[in-house]
Amino acid sequence: MHPKLELIAAACSNKGIGVKGDLPWRLKSEMAFFTRMTTETKDDNKKNAVIMGRKSWDSIPPNHRPLNNRLNVVLTRQDLDLGSEATVCKSLEEAVSLLTSPPFSEQIERLWVIGGSSIYEAALKSPFCHRVYLTDIMADFECDTFFPDMDLGKFELVEDPAVPDGIQEEKGIRFKYQVFQLKQDN
Repeated sequence: MHPKLELIAAACSNKGIGVKGDLPWRLKSEMAFFTRMTTETKDDNKKNAVIMGRKSWDSIPPNHRPLNNRLNVVLTRQDLDLGSEATVCKSLEEAVSLLTSPPFSEQIERLWVIGGSSIYEAALKSPFCHRVYLTDIMADFECDTFFPDMDLGKFELVEDPAVPDGIQEEKGIRFKYQVFQLKQDN
């Protein structure tokens, strides 16, 4: 079975996903969705991996690092030792290879890509790209980091029973969860 990368992100109208190393919005329900999706497993003896770039790692408040109940994998070309908090890899390919080989392959259920922009871009181009869980924040926010262009012709919108349906609203901000799956013929 070949590995499947699942990307998860929230982007506003201009595809913005971040500003000054932080999220442009504070939506508790959307953050809870992210946590639930990236944490829950079918097998209680396994956990999921969250793969992120160094800037995304740095943007997580130190008291929330590593992200609980998930194997944190940080991609960086720097010589970085995060000790027991996170596994460091030089590339997405290296991370996928590591996570799909023993001992990790027996411990990890899903591979989640959680940002930032260049990591999402690499994952979208990867032969292992499977699904994109993209929350559409239906508002404009000032951003300096953006979700990369997706070739929508290669994806189809699918339903996932774990994903709330319809338009959600919190703090006057409307948003909807969308799941894009790579079409079989790609």
